[in-house]
Amino acid sequence: MINLSSFFRIVKNLKTTQWQILSGPILILMILSMMVLPLAPFVLDIFFTFNIALSIIILLVSMFTRHTLEFTAFPTILLFSTLLRLALNVASTRVIFLKGHTGTDSAGRVIESFGHFLVGGNFAIGIVVFIILVIINFIVITKGASRIAEVGARFILDAMPGKQMAIDADLNAGLIGEEKAKKRRLKITQEADFYGSMDGASKFVRGDAIAGILIMIINIFGGLIIGLMQHHMLLNKAVEVYTLLTIGDGLVAQIPALVISTAAGVIVTRVSSNQNVGEQMVDQLFCNPQVILLSAIVLGILGLVPGMPNIIFLTFTVLLFVLSWWLYEKKYDLENNFLNSNKKYKLIHDAISEASWKDVELEDPIRIEIGYKLTPMTDINQKGDLLDRIRVVRKKIAQEIGFLPPLVRIKNNMNLSGNLYRIFIKGVEVGQGKCFYGRFMAINSGRETEPLPFEKIYEPTFGLSGYWIDEEFKNTAQKKGYSVIESSVVLSTHLNFLITKHIDELFGRQEAQQLLEHVSVEMPKLTEDLVPNIINLTVLHKVLKNLLSEHVPIRDMRTILESLSECADTQKDPNELTSTVRIALRKILMQKLFNQNSIIEIIGLESNLEQLLLNSLKAGTNVIEPTLSASLLVKTKEAIQKQLLISAPLVLLVSHPLRYFLSKFLRQSFPELTVLSHLEIIDAKKIKMTNIIGIS
Repeated sequence: MINLSSFFRIVKNLKTTQWQILSGPILILMILSMMVLPLAPFVLDIFFTFNIALSIIILLVSMFTRHTLEFTAFPTILLFSTLLRLALNVASTRVIFLKGHTGTDSAGRVIESFGHFLVGGNFAIGIVVFIILVIINFIVITKGASRIAEVGARFILDAMPGKQMAIDADLNAGLIGEEKAKKRRLKITQEADFYGSMDGASKFVRGDAIAGILIMIINIFGGLIIGLMQHHMLLNKAVEVYTLLTIGDGLVAQIPALVISTAAGVIVTRVSSNQNVGEQMVDQLFCNPQVILLSAIVLGILGLVPGMPNIIFLTFTVLLFVLSWWLYEKKYDLENNFLNSNKKYKLIHDAISEASWKDVELEDPIRIEIGYKLTPMTDINQKGDLLDRIRVVRKKIAQEIGFLPPLVRIKNNMNLSGNLYRIFIKGVEVGQGKCFYGRFMAINSGRETEPLPFEKIYEPTFGLSGYWIDEEFKNTAQKKGYSVIESSVVLSTHLNFLITKHIDELFGRQEAQQLLEHVSVEMPKLTEDLVPNIINLTVLHKVLKNLLSEHVPIRDMRTILESLSECADTQKDPNELTSTVRIALRKILMQKLFNQNSIIEIIGLESNLEQLLLNSLKAGTNVIEPTLSASLLVKTKEAIQKQLLISAPLVLLVSHPLRYFLSKFLRQSFPELTVLSHLEIIDAKKIKMTNIIGIS
């Protein structure tokens, strides 16, 4: 015997997701059952009503969707709704043939209502209306939606390589993380899958329209044959009954088909934005009062022509005049509020008061000044993402270097050219460039096939050539091999480069104190024993600043503090302590400079020159004779150029006593050159001297 309590307990414990999993198979079984099993007229009414409600829901969902990928299930829903309509046609045809001789209500109230009420009981009108609906659905809506889906799928697939390259470029530049890159790749794949599915799913609707015509013809002639031959009905009676039933059946299926075809057209024709279809149409159609005013004038002129429907035309003319006036007043109020706010600001600004400490403005560690045309880049309401990208830059630097750089202040400078920006480090301008909000920069990647029809420019960070292009040329530029990036990415990449270049200037005593407090949470005993018992904060700050000036990351604070603890008792000079810390960090230096290479290709010093420099140091002068200095700079430049030709790292290997002295001297002229000592080389590495700096 079935345990009913256990059964109900199992049903109660089913989760919502489990019901959703079962909904697909249940729907398929229901559709197959309708095709095979005879249904009562009342059941047919339920399913036809459900079909109409489903089509309305699908249309409204497509209208309120803001982005295409929010309705990725649409192709599958289109398939199921088409199968449902065809199954209903089969079930209703069976009922019409079996019970049609009993009257027009034999197939249910829904079919009878569509046959009588919508076409007035006249089968000739019904046939014409049905054919018109099929023509609209088949030739106009479905054909257009199919073409748009086909072209959309083609363009999406052609643009996929370029989009993937843009994601890889952002990932390599550190503008996005691995997780965000995966999400963007998944979005591109879903977009391609959706448009590919829509290209095929639109064929279901076209086939459904053809099937509707064939089913109508079969139902009419089949019903006449059954009525005349089997039930011996009169010809006019058989024509009236079976034709009205067929037309009602056709209309009750074709109207939902037309609604769903319209939904398909809305889905493939919409442009993704933060507005749904209704908001887009209203905002863009009725945004300009001049356009509405001109439309009212034209309609008014037509309304004054004799023989035209003057009352209707003039009524709409008055309505358009009122709408134009309302839009103008709304626009005027916004501009007036803006001017009033500017006047209030000017009055406050012009008010003269006694000077106070509030008038003293401290210099910002990092400041970006932008022209007035770039202000939308900082406005979230206008889809500006510059603030988010600056946050990503600060987070990336914090993760790679080992301390949190100061906040970046963005200031509107009305004296700048509209598209110009300038970047300041502690009040000193370190870089500037041009950006064009709403446009994209197409950068030469080495794979481009032909130039673009725009003015050639150079991007501000690395000096790569490219073009500022409009959004509609984005896909074209990607297809031609260019790397296309947004204007905010250009500015944030430039900022990232300049902060990294001047990172030692941004590491002040306050940042050293904050870093020490952060480290003390993880290693309290080590920090308590070192600072201030062995060394003070000033010496620690100087050591860390020396490391940053040579672009050595300070993430491994455990190694840095332990090495300082071991030697700070006997050595107090920050420069000597820095050399000791560098030796402790030699594995990080090797990994950063040479990656996993077993053979390191470096520049060396000729032995006589090295001995000459060592003698200068021993004499205590720490100054190179001018002629020797000039010759050393020339030979170093030649060695760097030779290293670049063979794609080898720009690293100079010297003896340990010379390292700090030469690094400080050469860094002023060659900031890209790294000076290493023999003690900073791991024994496992094999050294290959590719160039020798020597002086006759």
